[in-house]
Amino acid sequence: MSGVPDQAFAAWNAAQLARTEAALSRWVGPGAPEDLGQAMRYAVQGGGKRLRPLLVLAAREAVADEGALPGNAAMRAALDDAALRAACAVELIHAYSLVHDDMPCMDNDVLRRGKPTVHVQFGESGALLAGDALQALAFELLTPEHSAIPANVQAALCRQLARAAGAAGMAGGQAIDLASVGLQLDESQLRRMHQLKTGALLQASVMMGAACGTPGALALAGLARYGASLGLAFQVVDDILDVTQDSATLGKTAGKDAADAKPTYVSLLGLEPARQCAQNLHREALAGLDASGLPDTTWLAALADMVLLRSN
Repeated sequence: MSGVPDQAFAAWNAAQLARTEAALSRWVGPGAPEDLGQAMRYAVQGGGKRLRPLLVLAAREAVADEGALPGNAAMRAALDDAALRAACAVELIHAYSLVHDDMPCMDNDVLRRGKPTVHVQFGESGALLAGDALQALAFELLTPEHSAIPANVQAALCRQLARAAGAAGMAGGQAIDLASVGLQLDESQLRRMHQLKTGALLQASVMMGAACGTPGALALAGLARYGASLGLAFQVVDDILDVTQDSATLGKTAGKDAADAKPTYVSLLGLEPARQCAQNLHREALAGLDASGLPDTTWLAALADMVLLRSN
């Protein structure tokens, strides 16, 4: 474990969650037709760990003083705003992906975050449109009008998020997942699928936070290593929880991967080797932080612990 005091992390976590929830409340739904806005808010609000926003904000804090110009408070404020927008944008992409993944044409699930999935609550067409609107809103948030956020930062954030969400990331991984039902994948194939489906967006969250600063090449390489290891660890733990927890604890249907004959780390390696794999990836994530040379990666380390020890 990282050794970060529980109380300090709990206080930081609560403060960042409050910022994120307040921003999402402001930005999600206003101006949309009533039914669409309602479905968008339902998909985003009222649940979830907000891990991706927390990673953005923790990475921004880790790089905030790297290359910063003394006394440039206005630029610091602009980059803090960029990080909050990036935190919300990545959560909107995550939420849209869950809405679409839960639909009958994909995973056909009826429970998410302890409540009926969006297509159950609003119908399939309502869910499809809500997901589309959340995806579009993510990029709107990253490119605000009349903003002090530098244009190159806005562009970098858009590119990172688009790549992580598209064919080279989340959508590509989901395509492999659907094509792999009932097949026997080897570990390298399974790793590749999860690096895209789950890991790409988690790693992008870290790198988007880093883009709201001016870290050097060493720091970026270390953060990328951290993000890649954390992203894969998250999925390994998810596979473990799917067979060790019940639906009430998970907030989604337990045992569904096995029921759907989907390849997982548990089905491939076994439960105890999968747990060891998660622990190895956790150590690799912390090693990436050490290699970054950044003076304070406290919250990123604590988030790695949270991923490994989570129960849902």
